[in-house]
Order: sequence, then C-alpha cells, then structure tokens
Amino acid sequence: MTEQTQELVHKYSENGITTLTLNQPEKKNSLSMAMLEALSEELEIIASDSETRVVVLAAHGNVFCAGHDLREVREQFDSHEFQLALFNQCSKVMQQIVNLPRPVIARVAGVATAAGCQLVASCDLAVAADTARFATPGVNIGLFCSTPMVALSRNVSRKHAMEMLLTGEMIGAVKAERIGLVNQIVDEQHLDEMVYKLARTIADKSGHTLKIGKEAFYRQLEMPLEDAYEYTSKVMADNMMANDAQEGICAFLEKRKPEWQDS
Repeated sequence: MTEQTQELVHKYSENGITTLTLNQPEKKNSLSMAMLEALSEELEIIASDSETRVVVLAAHGNVFCAGHDLREVREQFDSHEFQLALFNQCSKVMQQIVNLPRPVIARVAGVATAAGCQLVASCDLAVAADTARFATPGVNIGLFCSTPMVALSRNVSRKHAMEMLLTGEMIGAVKAERIGLVNQIVDEQHLDEMVYKLARTIADKSGHTLKIGKEAFYRQLEMPLEDAYEYTSKVMADNMMANDAQEGICAFLEKRKPEWQDS
C-alpha cells in the first residue's frame, strides 16, 4: 500500500469486516484520478484477502462523495485522453465493487452526488443517515451523468432514474429508500450501529457461499428467464458439492451452529 493510498483511503479491518473510508473531506471526497486509483488498489487487495468477509465503504466529513473533482477536470479541458482515462478508471472501480467476491455496504452520511451517487448505487447494500441526500446533477452543468446512469438505472426504476438524471435535483433519504437506492435509513447517531449490525450478520455466513451468491446474482440479472434458471440451477448443484453447503445442511438438521471452512 502506497503512502498516498493510505492518505486518500483509510483502511481498518476487524472480525472479518474491512472498512474503507474516503479520507479527503476538504475536497468533499471527490473521485479524483488519485482517489480512484487508491480505491482500485484497495479493492484489488481485498479481492484476494481471505480474512475479509464484508466491506463497508464510508467517508470522513459531512459529504460522502461529491463526484468527480471538477477542478481537476477543468485543468484538463483540452485533453480528451485524460477525460477518457478518468471515466474509464471510475468505471473500473464501480465494476470492481460489483465483481468483488465480498459483499459491499455503503455507509452514507451527508451528500452523495454524481459519481458519488454512482458509488452508492454500485454497492450491494446501502444504509443512509436520515439526513443524507442524493443527486445526479450533471445536467445542471452541461455534463450528463452518463456513467452514473449505468449504476443508477440498474438499481431504481426507469422513471425514477430518468427523473434524477433529467432534473439534477437532490432527493432526500426517505425518497432514496422508497425508490430502492438505499436499503434503509436511520438516525445519523445510530448509523454505525445499524451498518455494522448488518455487516456482522453477513460476516457470520460462509465466505465461500457469499462469493458464489454475489457472482450469480449479478450474472443472472442480465440473462433471459430461461437462461437464468439454467445457469442458477448449475450454480446451486455446484454449490451443493461445497464443504460449507454440506456442513450447513447437517448443522441445520442437527440443530447446531455450522462451522464454516470457507470451501
């Protein structure tokens, strides 16, 4: 881990839960190229870390993430090469989250806009403070939130996604929960309690099973119904051959707690 990565993204692991905290509140935790590279590096490490069972994505300060660093973008107005590299790097990070063989929970306090909203939508689960707010406001500055649209449109209905994208207006936590952008909202003073209660519940499961399930969930989403059933039937048959599946079934029938081998 580089010194710059440590500065931009703080990492803390305990009891199978790894928390990655965006650590540049003075810049509203913007997704600069450096921040995206730092996140990418940490996600790559976690992907092969057998000790991590669940990831919590958090942020320091009163802004979860304000999207891309517009000052950095302005400095590179004349460089199409940089702009393409920036959005490609952002897309890479979002796909790393989806493809990570560990569930990722967004802990959202404050504002999440543009690529910051995309970050929330890309996580598997999201818990937000009741004061949290969300927007895809690119349309207001002449830059449509096209990449955030990918994650947003895969989490909320078309009309709700289009409303956010076309108006650029902020929505509160209650509406974000109602349209499916976040799983639950909680009083900000209880946010950590709720986030880590959820994380511990998931971390108590078989890591091998979580990995299988998360991968299958996202793959089957894009398949026609018949193909999805064919694919998931094979996934379940393969899963049944795993040590943890057989241990879990035996433990259930024997009325005891399973002892996972993560295999």
